[in-house]
Amino acid sequence: MYCRPSRLFALFTCSLALSVMLCGVAMAKPVLPDFVELAKKLKPTVVNISTAKTIKPQRRFQRPFNSPFGNDPFQDFFDRFFDESQQHPYKQKSLGSGFIISDEGYIITNNHVVAEADEIKVKLSDGREFKGEIKGTDEKLDLALLKISTKDHLPVAALGDSDKIEIGEWVMAIGNPFGLSQTVTAGIISAQGRVIGSGPYDDFIQTDASINPGNSGGPLFNAQGEVIGINTAIVAGGQGIGFAIPVNMAKNIIPMLKEKGKVTRGWIGVSIQPITPELAQSFELKGEKGALIAEVVKDGPAEKAGLKSGDIILEFNGRAIHEMNELPRMVAATPVDKQVNVKILREGKPVDLSINVERLKDGEDGDQAGVSQEKLGITVRELSKDLAAKLGIKEQKGVVITDVKPESSAEQTGIAKGDIIREINGSKINSVGDYEKAVNGHKKGTVMRMLLRRGDMSLFVAFRVD
Repeated sequence: MYCRPSRLFALFTCSLALSVMLCGVAMAKPVLPDFVELAKKLKPTVVNISTAKTIKPQRRFQRPFNSPFGNDPFQDFFDRFFDESQQHPYKQKSLGSGFIISDEGYIITNNHVVAEADEIKVKLSDGREFKGEIKGTDEKLDLALLKISTKDHLPVAALGDSDKIEIGEWVMAIGNPFGLSQTVTAGIISAQGRVIGSGPYDDFIQTDASINPGNSGGPLFNAQGEVIGINTAIVAGGQGIGFAIPVNMAKNIIPMLKEKGKVTRGWIGVSIQPITPELAQSFELKGEKGALIAEVVKDGPAEKAGLKSGDIILEFNGRAIHEMNELPRMVAATPVDKQVNVKILREGKPVDLSINVERLKDGEDGDQAGVSQEKLGITVRELSKDLAAKLGIKEQKGVVITDVKPESSAEQTGIAKGDIIREINGSKINSVGDYEKAVNGHKKGTVMRMLLRRGDMSLFVAFRVD
């Protein structure tokens, strides 16, 4: 059969296009990790952790009254009777997971797995058991470093880079859920940067790989077999919602846990809150990026550097602050005594300052993220000693909110009776006259910003004038 060259060329072109399309479909098909090989390779690096701690029972009976005659002739009888009926101290046992990070026998797990434990047993995948020794703990990140002693070679889990993970990529968890040792589950990364209220440095990876009680402290692996997270928390009653600490946060503190047994963090001495749309408008800020300083600790690094309440931190040490919660993590990871540059917005103008990061002292909570609120429908009065005593507040000067109208925007956003108004749009409020002058200067529909004092905390609120 004879075909003209034009028809041959057309047939060749169609065939080539079809081949390219089929090749494109084949290339677009997602490639599943080889979970079988990953499990074989990684299970030996994961350990089961069992702990026991001694619980001393509390007295179960307390007399509802004392004798009005001073020395109670029946007290000895009650004490002896109920002391004898008490249970003896008992051992409370719990289970968790961990993973080996060095051939020397160092193991990472959660702090809550081993906290207050009298006994720690570490069981390897081959059945061998060792006594676990706590080398260091970090309650704020909920991490602990354990060590076991053995002359044998130990399989080690490689630590990946959690900054490079992407939502939707495959992950695998291995652990000890409900005591079912060496359980393997798989899923994807569901979200990043989750704040779940567990502490000032929340930055969790969310995954739908099954995580249950007993998985705590176990590894979350990527498709390359690297640890990218430490499984830590679940949502009670939820399914497919688990949280893991990014491994990079652990890598930053492991050397300190090895050397000192505890973590040293940076601190600048500020209380911060997020930028709401209303606050952004009141500060003439484009967008809602940054961390708003609600309060500066007296004689702290921030105050020494010239930072003030109302400043918005836009950059810290050359890194932009996209969300408020990023700042505490950045500051905490900064070496103590390091001088860093801070870019702020003050009264609508950018300002560059230099701040010396100091050490967060034991027992302190670090640079705190506050809660934003909004406004109106309030009654105010000037404070007096009697009014302060009636409201149960320490301060005795200033303008205090004495009533909040039900179902008003103020009530809906959490403004409370007893809040003291410190500033309105940057102007100091020392009297009711100052308050009225500031309020009357705003037209309906404009945005007003207040700085409030509540107990030992300061916070900003913003609202539209009705």
